[in-house]
Amino acid sequence: MLHWLYTTFGINLFHYITLRAGVAFFIGLFLTMFLLPRFIAWAQKSSRVQPINEYVSAHQGKAKTPTMGGIIFVFSTVIASLLTVNISNPYVIGGLLTLIFYAYIGFTDDWGKIRGANNLAGLSARSKMLLQIFFGLAIGIFLITVAKLETGFYVPFMKKSLFDMGDFSIAFWVLVIIATSNAVNLTDGLDGLATVPSIFALLSLSVIVYIVGNAALAHYLLMPKIPAGEVVIIAMALIGSLLGFLWFNCHPAQVFMGDSGSLTLGAFIAYMAIISKSEILLVLIGLIFVIETISVIVQVGSYKLRKKRVFLMAPIHHHFELKQWAENKIIVRFWIIALLSNILAIITLKIR
Repeated sequence: MLHWLYTTFGINLFHYITLRAGVAFFIGLFLTMFLLPRFIAWAQKSSRVQPINEYVSAHQGKAKTPTMGGIIFVFSTVIASLLTVNISNPYVIGGLLTLIFYAYIGFTDDWGKIRGANNLAGLSARSKMLLQIFFGLAIGIFLITVAKLETGFYVPFMKKSLFDMGDFSIAFWVLVIIATSNAVNLTDGLDGLATVPSIFALLSLSVIVYIVGNAALAHYLLMPKIPAGEVVIIAMALIGSLLGFLWFNCHPAQVFMGDSGSLTLGAFIAYMAIISKSEILLVLIGLIFVIETISVIVQVGSYKLRKKRVFLMAPIHHHFELKQWAENKIIVRFWIIALLSNILAIITLKIR
């Protein structure tokens, strides 16, 4: 709507991405804070609560906490974005499709778990993976055919792409989306643990997307020029919505995001990394998600090869729980690591 006011009536104030991003942030924030208490009340009344993992005894007190709250902040993000973005920009369309596609997967999985009152009652691992691959392919094809995103492979500290991935880029992007969405999903095991690192990642990627979308800044910092700056508005709407969600998700959580939120967050973070050619830098931007994922891979690999566990339990945040760390201590320390890794990621932008 704001961009329409600029194009229709020439209100130049609404031309600026930064202003519209700020408006989107506050719409997402207030809409989430308005809707979420009502969602929590409905979920408690209708018993739409989180099935709890029986192997983590410390979590049994969370058995009546509503889940699927991610649907609220995704909905708020989409509404805030539609009111502020230039919807004709193909990168905006791709970003909104990413949110909707992966929210659908997460919602379907969450709803199955709630109805079956069991964490294993949602989508099967095979069905979930097939849906993630299918939607990832759809997004990749859209970026190539409609958005005309370049297919160069970029690494930090290098001025130019190392090589052109060509059609292989779609497979690479699908891998990035699936890996990141599942990594955020694994991290979402404690109150607010995935929320704040996601905010940090979105902030860092917003800076990068804004730079590549601005010809002067991209030229100065020797980065590729990609007309994706409008996606920053979606990211800021999502950050605002996440802050509104965190108000109710911080310890002790009144609501969980569920797969509806975590899969969607990971997919959108990956999307922003892809359109800004920051896929490799994403390892540093999402360091907490990487650590959590590696802990699971190491645990499973060690048990299959040696019949021994490396950690008391994986993902690694459960390991620290079983070592009797307070939940708040684990959460805040992981937040600190996420903040430091994102500061380092931003610093690398000038080292080229």
